[in-house]
Amino acid sequence: MSTPGRYLEHLAVERRMSPHTLDGYRRDLAALEQWAGEEGRALESLDANAIRAFVAAGHRGGLSARSLQRRLSACRGYFDWLLRQGRIPANPAAGVRGPKAPRKLPQVLDPDEAKALVEVPVDAPLGLRDRALLELFYSSGLRLSELCNLRWRDLDLDDGLVTVLGKGSRQRSVPVGSHARQALAEWRASTGAGAADPVFPGRNGPITPRAVQLRLRKLAQQQGLFKRVHPHLLRHSFASHVLESSGDLRGVQELLGHADIATTQVYTHLDFQHLAGVYDGAHPRAKRKGSG
Repeated sequence: MSTPGRYLEHLAVERRMSPHTLDGYRRDLAALEQWAGEEGRALESLDANAIRAFVAAGHRGGLSARSLQRRLSACRGYFDWLLRQGRIPANPAAGVRGPKAPRKLPQVLDPDEAKALVEVPVDAPLGLRDRALLELFYSSGLRLSELCNLRWRDLDLDDGLVTVLGKGSRQRSVPVGSHARQALAEWRASTGAGAADPVFPGRNGPITPRAVQLRLRKLAQQQGLFKRVHPHLLRHSFASHVLESSGDLRGVQELLGHADIATTQVYTHLDFQHLAGVYDGAHPRAKRKGSG
């Protein structure tokens, strides 16, 4: 197995990195290996100038700033791993900066849209399950993988807590709101599930992420929402609404399970957009354009 292959195995087994992230790192490191081979260089011999040249080659090849940043992240992680093993004297990618990607703000549902989405009819086929799934998504801001892997033993409906294993095997407990607790209790009562059973079962074990994505899209259409509704949209909406009401960025970081608060700070921009809209709609001197 190649050295990058052993590193990827380390990420999969010891770091429990998600398959999606692993696929991205695999492609990025394969590109680095190919580029180094074409330059007649071994990976362990690359320096900072070589990493800059590798990034520049990707830029000339049409890669976006976001893709180049991900490539650099894969390189930094790989060379950090080599450094810890004593294979190289320093990380050549540590000081290399990629092009700045434009900030893309996540779309969110407003509170009325979120309410309309989660209140699906419970008398429909799978209605109790759908209501419980949507209420939990919006109540607790879970990632799709966290929701799919959830077992009943992970839920404490009396105290209103759900415990999940997030990215990097970091465990966190998140509050579950009263509407979600009621919906989950009704769903469990209808199934007679045990503590070790999946909260949302599929055909062979827990429900799959793809099944959730398709179901959510269909339910959004049924509820009259015309936005592109997907699981992460409910997570974004949860974060934005909690931050808008509380102003507690650190609290939202903990609820979302973000290792770096910079990841959470995107929601401060969403909150500012809301405040700017309120200002533009209310202040008599705000409407500068088209006011004659």
